[in-house]
Amino acid sequence: MNEDREVRFRSCIVVCRLEVRPQLVKARAVVCDSFMTHHAGGVPSIAVKRGGAEDIMQETELKLELSQSGARSLLKKNPFGSPPTILQQRSIYFDTTGWDLSKRGLSLRIRQSGNERIQTLKAGDGAAAGSFTREELERPVAGDTPILDDPRIRDLLAGDGRKLTPLFEVHVKRHRWNVIDGDATVEVALDAGKVVATDREAPLCEIELEKKAGSPRALFALARKVDLITPAHLGVLSKAERGYRLLSSAPGAVKSAATPLTSEMSAATAFARIAAACLKQFRLNETALGWSRDADALHQARVSLRRLRSLCSICKSLFDDSRFDHLREELKWLASELGEARNIDVMIGRASSEALSSRLQDARDDAYAAVEASLSSARARSLMIDATEWISIGDWRTQSDEKLHEQSSRNLASGVFDKFWKKVAKGGNDLIDADDETRHKVRIAAKKLRYAAEFFEPLYNSKAEAKRHRRFIEAMKGLQDHLGSLNDIATAPDMLAALELSDVAGAKDLFSAEDKSKLLKDAAEAHDAFVSTRRFWR
Repeated sequence: MNEDREVRFRSCIVVCRLEVRPQLVKARAVVCDSFMTHHAGGVPSIAVKRGGAEDIMQETELKLELSQSGARSLLKKNPFGSPPTILQQRSIYFDTTGWDLSKRGLSLRIRQSGNERIQTLKAGDGAAAGSFTREELERPVAGDTPILDDPRIRDLLAGDGRKLTPLFEVHVKRHRWNVIDGDATVEVALDAGKVVATDREAPLCEIELEKKAGSPRALFALARKVDLITPAHLGVLSKAERGYRLLSSAPGAVKSAATPLTSEMSAATAFARIAAACLKQFRLNETALGWSRDADALHQARVSLRRLRSLCSICKSLFDDSRFDHLREELKWLASELGEARNIDVMIGRASSEALSSRLQDARDDAYAAVEASLSSARARSLMIDATEWISIGDWRTQSDEKLHEQSSRNLASGVFDKFWKKVAKGGNDLIDADDETRHKVRIAAKKLRYAAEFFEPLYNSKAEAKRHRRFIEAMKGLQDHLGSLNDIATAPDMLAALELSDVAGAKDLFSAEDKSKLLKDAAEAHDAFVSTRRFWR
């Protein structure tokens, strides 16, 4: 097994952490204040009681996954310019038995390093991928019992018997350096160890980069430097998230989830949040594919890339950035690399003969081997790092264009909905007599409309809007299912020919005229139902 493949099978992680400290508070006076972050995630401000020795900071992370052998190579080559300082660390993570802190986007730990113990409460956006910013509150403690004077924890635990308990631990050997890169100073820490939860444990190899000064671009430059030494994949899970996943059932395919948005949020912030969530969904499913050739994981990995490409397409009016078109083309390339394997999985599910099913299984093995090669390639790794950098600190984020920074997320969403609703309504007027290409265009427009409706769902949260949204999504699902089945029938002959399976028994059943005739009638009825469904954004 080569070093890059080992990454995907061992699920070992290197985390590059950049910790930005725009405001470091040594709390002394007893007052209440708020600490507001300013970043793509838009994490809400938190009330801070200043009454003890506490550090409040804003933390931004970039994560990279390496194999254990990759971490050893990094230590051997030591590109950081000086010998490391070595520490042993043990961290205990606390929550209620119902995981109430985690559900609120919080994590609480006590980390022991030598004789020192530091309690850390973190608040962040669980949807973020790769590079994300979150608030962190630190304070020294005497033992392994948390101090619960933060109002968010007190309020959470009050009145119903809930209490905190240790859930899992992280044990690491840390190698730490200070790196100077131009005008940037970065503290680098390589952690090697394990996450332990009840009777389970998982290996952990983690680099944290804490920016002391200079541009955050130094973080991405360092990530690329690491990737030249050993294959490095974008990471999307914190230590806390890994602990919670270890307590759960074995990770499998990961579906998309709603991204926290508000109507007051700018269009730019909404885009960045949703894009980060798409990247996270892709990487989690890519990791699942490293454990097994799971059809659902591959499908969801492809869905996440399609969602991100659709997001870029529907929001393209926001951008005037030289890297935008290049990144969209690279995302298209990566999605296409997963296409053949997905198409074969669909045909296997519809195969009517054992002979065809057997031949398709052989083709599936080859297709999945090609997928693994593509996902392990330097091109795919670079794409994830490049996309994360562009989303986080791309030139488009510093543009002075009023349309980008002042347009509300809801105004952007309503314009998108109107545009694609018209395309689907008009384009599908005559689905039965239309040609395959016309139906394909309607299918693509419907897909973008469905994704947009899912992206911006949190902006329409009144009772009436939520009810209309559910009905709209159901109508969209019905139409998409029929259009997707028609597309499968239309593309099956060419795919079978490419696989040299056209003459195998049962091949013609994949695109029978009888099935197509029924699907056309069903699709026309689904289109009528879609048009008559009330639009939730109006």
